[in-house]
Amino acid sequence: MIRTIGTRDLAERLIAYEARTSKPSKKTGPGTNFSPFEKLRPHLATLMGNAGFHALLARACTLAGPEVAWLREIKVEADGSLEGLGKLESRWGPKAITEGKIVLLAQLLGLLVAFIGEVLTLHLVREAWPKLPLDALDFGRGNKNET
Repeated sequence: MIRTIGTRDLAERLIAYEARTSKPSKKTGPGTNFSPFEKLRPHLATLMGNAGFHALLARACTLAGPEVAWLREIKVEADGSLEGLGKLESRWGPKAITEGKIVLLAQLLGLLVAFIGEVLTLHLVREAWPKLPLDALDFGRGNKNET
């Protein structure tokens, strides 16, 4: 795994912020709302194209799969959307779903840091979430998603 800049901390903040500020879509319930990925998609697609976003998200799922079993049950569609989320909450429960979203987002952010660097990654995050306070992130601290 890649040594990154506190991607778990950032992922937790983004997931919590989205849980407070976004409404569940018609396709998914509250536990399976993956709006952070939907918010990042246009910014990343502009940077690397739809195929690049698909590849990045698919790789993040592969990296997160050993840690979060239910991630092995979803499929990344060609447009970068995640298929198979609707049935997961009843099988895995909201805590497991939330943990999986955090791990997946942390892996995605870690891959971004590896490919484009910390500064550009944070710039993309700020574009997607301009009102989210990003101060006081501990980028020097490691966690279980970082080696």
